Formats: sequence, structure tokens, C-alpha cells
Amino acid sequence: MKNYLLGAWNAIDPIYYGISRLHYVPDQEDNNTLFRVRLTRYKGYSVVLSDGTVISKDDLLIKLHLHNVRMISELAAVESDIKKAVLIYHRVRDGLPGLAKFLASHDRGNEIKGVIGITTLCRGAERLGFEKVTIRSRPYSLYKKMTLLPIKHIANTKLDLDPAYLFMSKQQLLSKYPT
Repeated sequence: MKNYLLGAWNAIDPIYYGISRLHYVPDQEDNNTLFRVRLTRYKGYSVVLSDGTVISKDDLLIKLHLHNVRMISELAAVESDIKKAVLIYHRVRDGLPGLAKFLASHDRGNEIKGVIGITTLCRGAERLGFEKVTIRSRPYSLYKKMTLLPIKHIANTKLDLDPAYLFMSKQQLLSKYPT
């Protein structure tokens, strides 16, 4: 059943990619990355990051999406949740220098304040330079948990964590992953 769901998702993914305004990081057009990105305006509460960057409503951010179909396909043969987490950690770490290059060369790079993602995969994110911020809106958190449920089911993971924002300031990204 999971293989059929993954096959259907794989067929629908190009349509989702097209209508969601997502783009691969140009440095990684070989599509071997788990990252897809788009510019977004932040709509949540103000957040102060550890480097002093303040992310406020309507600030311009790069929204980071993991390529879930690719990630789940790569994880299919991995049994252990720990091994799955390590694989994802390494794939994200390996993609961050390309993201830094993308930000540094973006037309609107001077306006972009940082990177945002929404995920339940938060373990190890601090070592990569991200800061975890709890989603304060309970309805939005529940909505995100429900939208991430199919991924959890298809990936066959037992983790049942609440989704959270992951932020990284532009300064943190560029200093940790110099171009």
C-alpha cells in the first residue's frame, strides 16, 4: 500500500512543484538535493534569534522545503529511525553550502533576513545552525501536524512530534557555510 501511495505522490509531485512556486537551489540543478525553496513573507509572531536578528511579520525569508518524495525513497531501505535521522542530517548539511551561495547571489539577497522551515525533524538542527521555535498558534500547529501525517506514515517512522519552525538568519547561514 505504501508503495502505491509513494508512486501516486511521485506522479503528483511535479504538479505540486509547479503550482507551489518552488525552485531547486540553482547551484544544485542536478536535482540531487533534498532542498526546494521559495521566497515567502513571514506571517507569525516576532522572533529574536540568538545572533540578534529579529524576524517580524512580513519579513522576506527563504522558505526551505525538503523534497519529501526523494527523501522517503532514499529512506525506504533504512529500518532504524536513528539511521534515518542521520541520513537526513547529512543530506541537509551537505545542501546548506549551496543554499548559502543561492542566498548570497539572489537578486533580493539584501532584503532576505534568513531561512525558515516547518518540520517535525528538529533533532540535530541546532548543530546545523538552525534555531527551533515553537509554533504558537495551536490551530496552525495542528494543521501542520495533519499535513505531515502522510509523510510520517509513508516514511514508516514512529516519531510523533509536534511541528516547529526552524529559523536561520542570513548572517548565520553565510558565516557557517561561506560561499
